[in-house]
Amino acid sequence: MVTPHFEQAQLEYARYAVSPHFLQVIQTLHKTGQLSRTDLANELGYSRALVSGIVKDLLAHNVIREIGDAASTGGRRARLLDFNSAFAYVVGVDIGATSVDIGVANFRGEIVERHHDAIDVFDGPEPILTHVVRLIQQLLAKAKIAPGDVDALGIGVPGPVDFEKGVLIAPPIMPGWENYPIRQFLRKTFPQAAVVVDNDVNVMALGEMRYGSGTAVDNFIFVKVGTGIGAGIVVARTIYRGSDGCAGDIGHIMVMRDGPVCHCGNIGCIEAMASGMAIAQRATEAARNNTSAILASYLTAGSAQITAKEVGLAAQQGDRVALDIIKSSGSLLGDVLAGLVNFFNPRMIIIGGGVSKIGNQYLASIRRAILKRSLSLSTRHLQINYSPIVDEVGLRGALELARDHLFVEVAK
Repeated sequence: MVTPHFEQAQLEYARYAVSPHFLQVIQTLHKTGQLSRTDLANELGYSRALVSGIVKDLLAHNVIREIGDAASTGGRRARLLDFNSAFAYVVGVDIGATSVDIGVANFRGEIVERHHDAIDVFDGPEPILTHVVRLIQQLLAKAKIAPGDVDALGIGVPGPVDFEKGVLIAPPIMPGWENYPIRQFLRKTFPQAAVVVDNDVNVMALGEMRYGSGTAVDNFIFVKVGTGIGAGIVVARTIYRGSDGCAGDIGHIMVMRDGPVCHCGNIGCIEAMASGMAIAQRATEAARNNTSAILASYLTAGSAQITAKEVGLAAQQGDRVALDIIKSSGSLLGDVLAGLVNFFNPRMIIIGGGVSKIGNQYLASIRRAILKRSLSLSTRHLQINYSPIVDEVGLRGALELARDHLFVEVAK
């Protein structure tokens, strides 16, 4: 639940400072669930006396609670320990290009209230964040939680993030957001709370690691395909952000030297060729050129542009143009991912984002390209699947990001 190292910029916002041993006990309870003192000592390799002292302090501060007796092993039954759900509340905010998901969770990570709303990040940071704060306040009121009881907020945003400073750096699809002080804006309403900002795909990878296909996987790549394309990289069950926080920005890998211009200003990026926006543009052109009657019918129904979802629906009806768009987009992305597989050798690649709902043909095309272009050893145990929690992975990750920053480690 909590990581043992934090950037210096985060320390001033953390409400609870604890020792490294405390962190290890909390982490172990989060990982394995309800445990007795003896189980904790065995799991961590600590002495029973050390664990008993830590547990005593955690009980005194209401961080954990005793919930009953463990199964009998022949002697006196041990008391099981678990988190006190009311110890703290956290808020998760998953901001996308066209929508936002907001949730409130207790200390155990159980979501008590949530809300989904349509937005447009082109409106700029202040209107969007003002709307987000208003929605958070409404959710807290509905859950009967005082704003002062919120101890951490985790925010996912669709662009490159300087994780230490909590600001976006040159976001291609978020004009006006560069270097905007998101953390400071939210702390005007929640001054006591830790506010943590990260790239949305890193947040999704965290959600997948805690609640999805990655719960038992040490090394995997989460790929979001939506308005843009990005990847969250998990190494030894830790989000890898790189030296400056932009690791995983695969959307701007070039796949065609004479391809279309990307949002970033370069030519032929995979994002410009195979994102949800690119799929929609290709389908719209086909509809306007009357090369697909089914796709053209979506335009005559009143839409200005066909969506990736409608491309998937057309493919399900056997539309050849829609199928070709899906196959070629999946193959292009698979070619890029094959390079990552050869380089990183992950155990799993998980595809999420709105385009992951386009159908199984898309996933099959990605798989074929990866298996064709990757070394046989690197794919021997590789699994490639859609996210099983695609509709909530970003929100789950944002809440976990907040929970991870409820505590900081006291310097030795």
